Amino acid sequence: MCSGRPGWTTPARSPPSAPWHATWASCWRRTRHPTTTPPVRAGRAADRFDTKDMDTAVAKDYYAILGVSREATPDEIKRAYRKLARQFHPDVNSAPDAQERFKEINAAYEVLSDPQKRQLVDMGADPLAPGGGGPGPGGPGGPFVGFQDIMDAFFGGATGGTRGPRPRTRPGADALIRLDLDLEETAFGIEAPLTVDTATVCNTCHGAGTAPGTHPATCDMCGGRGEVQSVQRTFLGQVMTTRPCGNCQGFGTVIPNPCPTCGGDGRVQTRRTVTVKIPAGVEDGMRIRLAGQGEVGPGGGPPGDLYVEIHERVHDVFSRKGEDLHCRVVLPMTAAALGTSMTLKSLDGEENVEVKPGTQPGSTIKIKGKGVPRLRGGGRGDLFVHLDVKTPTKLDPEQERLLKELSRLRGEETIEPTRPGGGFFSRMRDAFNGHA
Repeated sequence: MCSGRPGWTTPARSPPSAPWHATWASCWRRTRHPTTTPPVRAGRAADRFDTKDMDTAVAKDYYAILGVSREATPDEIKRAYRKLARQFHPDVNSAPDAQERFKEINAAYEVLSDPQKRQLVDMGADPLAPGGGGPGPGGPGGPFVGFQDIMDAFFGGATGGTRGPRPRTRPGADALIRLDLDLEETAFGIEAPLTVDTATVCNTCHGAGTAPGTHPATCDMCGGRGEVQSVQRTFLGQVMTTRPCGNCQGFGTVIPNPCPTCGGDGRVQTRRTVTVKIPAGVEDGMRIRLAGQGEVGPGGGPPGDLYVEIHERVHDVFSRKGEDLHCRVVLPMTAAALGTSMTLKSLDGEENVEVKPGTQPGSTIKIKGKGVPRLRGGGRGDLFVHLDVKTPTKLDPEQERLLKELSRLRGEETIEPTRPGGGFFSRMRDAFNGHA
């Protein structure tokens, strides 16, 4: 009596060809070529067979190996296989007979998951034994176990298989269009009509892709599954792989009579006009999203979104930094010295700006609330007027005489160099350091 599952007996057999703690990959390879006799349930007629007859007797116990009834559904068989495969895998079960039990479980599942082999078992034959219905799909000498089934047992079926045909109807892509606006338009907002070229649903087939009065046909190559299987020889042995069907591109159906308007795509390129509302305060480079105004998907799928990218044209007077506006005004030397009043054109109209006497080059006048409205939070930015002073380069004799007289009156005949940074704090620092 072995120490495995209660109620099972194992006939005498030679030692296994590899240690019980062999790697998962090597255990799987040996699963295809069992060299020892699987156990049978005690008390059954199979116990009366000799060891050489045991392969034939096992065919009647494939159901018992998985612990399912002969009326079990394919889903029940798969669930039982996954449970036992996790329980008896040599990498997680250190029992001496775990490797043999794992082989038996794989062999039983390979037979019972195949309708033709299961029918042979129900008729009393063993499809894995020589002369018992032919070799398994893994070739003569042992059962074939699909890589997908092994991975499903341990990872819950999430191994990347396609698992059925994919739908022809798929979501559409987003579209992007550029909109050029003036500063006044971005500042105060505008409703602008846009002409866009996007894919729309075909009016002839209404997205189906078929000619009127026809329907898609089931793919002959994959039988409507959308995927085909093939056997490849790898370092793990012969492995069954699944890939999308090349005849129907994985859809499971083909279109024998495509729509004459869209060619079977279910959509056509259309030029149309949409209206976009530009909010006040948008900035250059911002994007406005119009939901559902993008490309219609293949097969008439739901459309994507349309994004409107704002590009602000260069203004003749103002430059923009966020919500603030900046401009530059050049003052005559006399206006900077005596002060003046000037009229400045802003986004709201004309503004009266007062220049104080003695204004120096580089001075800035701030006009509050005359900038761009804030996109969020309300209020407006400010307008900054940067002042520059223009010194005359050509003087007539009278102008030169008057300036010299002004210079004499102001005591500016002699110009002496001064220390850079001669401000208040610099003088205080020099006093502490002992400099006169």
